[in-house]
Amino acid sequence: MVQVSTGDLLRAAVAAGTELGRRAKAAMDAGELVSDEIVLGMIRERLRQPDTASGFILDGFPRNLAQANSLHEVLAELGKELEAVVLLDVDLDVLMKRLTGRRTCSKTGKLLNIHFSPQSEIDECLAAGGELVQRADDNEATIGNRLAVYREQTEPLIDYYRESGLLRTVAGEGEMGDIYARLKTALGV
Repeated sequence: MVQVSTGDLLRAAVAAGTELGRRAKAAMDAGELVSDEIVLGMIRERLRQPDTASGFILDGFPRNLAQANSLHEVLAELGKELEAVVLLDVDLDVLMKRLTGRRTCSKTGKLLNIHFSPQSEIDECLAAGGELVQRADDNEATIGNRLAVYREQTEPLIDYYRESGLLRTVAGEGEMGDIYARLKTALGV
């Protein structure tokens, strides 16, 4: 299935200089959040692509009830529907370590985590002459703010999708293979 990430869509639209990309860049440059209208426009365009015909995964969207309602309208317009919504349930302390520990190897581009990646993978990056680069927004203050916004705006989606019968909760801690197996079970695949 095709992964549709709103972050990837925004970055690609800005880089390509599309109409929606220019509007998104103007908002970001002004320090504002990109409007739901712009993000929904990008999702609409992406879901019209032929490679989404056999299915897609929305990553990072919707983030609030208004977006969920708008998404429902866009999907109806496109003749598509949500089959399931997955909540990867992770303890907030673990999530904080996952996010603040993220690093990218400057040489290979590989995503690593200083708390969870095997030391051999970190050493491999360093031995290749790479550096472990942290995103500017992967700091405790910014992530703490993101988590507060999550609790206020995104957490209500749990009940919203539970009531619709679409919510599948998957324990998101442990080995990746185990999490993937739980995900497949929850989705019946």
